[in-house]
Amino acid sequence: MKKEKELKNIVKNRYARIAEQGKAENASSCCGATTPSNKVYNIMMDDYSETDGYVEDADLGLGCGLPTQFAKIKKGETVIDLGSGAGNDCFVARHETGVEGKVIGIDFTPIMIEKARINAEKLGYNNVEFREGDIDAMPVSNNIADVIVSNCVLNLVPNKQKVIGEIYRVLKPGGHFSISDIVLVGNLPDALREDAEMYAGCVAGAIQKSEYLQLIKDKGFQNIKVQKEKPIIIPVDILGKYLSQEEVKTFNKREIGIFSITVYAEKPGTEHEKPKVNLSEFQSESTCKPNSGCC
Repeated sequence: MKKEKELKNIVKNRYARIAEQGKAENASSCCGATTPSNKVYNIMMDDYSETDGYVEDADLGLGCGLPTQFAKIKKGETVIDLGSGAGNDCFVARHETGVEGKVIGIDFTPIMIEKARINAEKLGYNNVEFREGDIDAMPVSNNIADVIVSNCVLNLVPNKQKVIGEIYRVLKPGGHFSISDIVLVGNLPDALREDAEMYAGCVAGAIQKSEYLQLIKDKGFQNIKVQKEKPIIIPVDILGKYLSQEEVKTFNKREIGIFSITVYAEKPGTEHEKPKVNLSEFQSESTCKPNSGCC
């Protein structure tokens, strides 16, 4: 297993290159990071184009959900976006929080920060700022955010427990998050998990869904809900790069699976309040509703 610093550098270098590509080029590969496949377009990403606040120049096609759609952002609130990229989710959040609110984007790739700042300046958004830093050591004070959002980023971070701890620290008591991410059900073949390129491509860095939810519970969050869930179908031409024909057949039987989920949770309203949530009680508000386009 590669060391944490080495894995971070792999992701940082990959996303620096992605920042210089177009949306179509990014979306034609798995989370913008693997060998292009004409069958993979839009498999992970959701369509933002009809979302209020959407800025096409800030959409690099790297997400796996629409966390801002579920984030319950109110006017005047402070919102933080983890792994803000070129700023798309920040600008959507800014539409919800209004001119009286504040949005902070955090990203550890300098060229992404530069791209996002240019976009914000073009739009004249004085209440949206972008800070360079790791999301497992956020450059913000304690208890500052009403809402935290993130789109297909935590799965890229080696120490997810540390990130979730940072989310708890930064949220105000009573604040909440809505995060879209990639998780697994069952065990992926070693060839997928160990390949650095697939790691940067959102899949091999993902953990089990049950473990993901348990980390959130263990940190002390409450009212944990899976707001949306959809399966991720990896095309045969990509799987064939890592698996034998027999392994591909087994993989496609969905005995194991890769999923995009959007998870919501709240920080208790007082510092000493303890949540009472059992893993078996996690709710799913929306899993492929008719005509929702999530399946």
